Amino acid sequence: MRTVNSWLNEYGESHKNKTNKFIHWVCVPAIVFSILGLFYSVKMPFYVLCYQINLGVMISAVAFVYYFSLSPALSVGMFFYLLVCMLFTNLIESRGFIPLWPFSIIVFVLAWVGQYYGHKLEGKKPSFLKDIQFLIIGPAWLMSFVYKKLGIGL
Repeated sequence: MRTVNSWLNEYGESHKNKTNKFIHWVCVPAIVFSILGLFYSVKMPFYVLCYQINLGVMISAVAFVYYFSLSPALSVGMFFYLLVCMLFTNLIESRGFIPLWPFSIIVFVLAWVGQYYGHKLEGKKPSFLKDIQFLIIGPAWLMSFVYKKLGIGL
């Protein structure tokens, strides 16, 4: 199995342009949020502690396990990011001016337009076209910068 640093370094190879990096700081979290929002809208027919489980929570759990397998330290930051996404999806679903699923679709489309524009500036194709796993590495790549800034090792 590849190491977390191997994944992050390879992902970083197509993300060197300053503008593309900035776009990724906005669009990658927006894409993660929108995907979780779409899946959060799908309720499962069972409850845990009086809370109805949804696909967003289930996908977050699977993502957490993946991140933990790459780096237990990095998975902590990703856990909190996914938790914040879940809290915002819950807030939008319960008090939003627009239903969660159309809001999530709008965010998803706009964020991907931004991503493709960033890669056009970069002059390199998105990493996930080489390996689909890079879709889940992108958020970890950003989190690794937060860790580096805080002096936390992966």
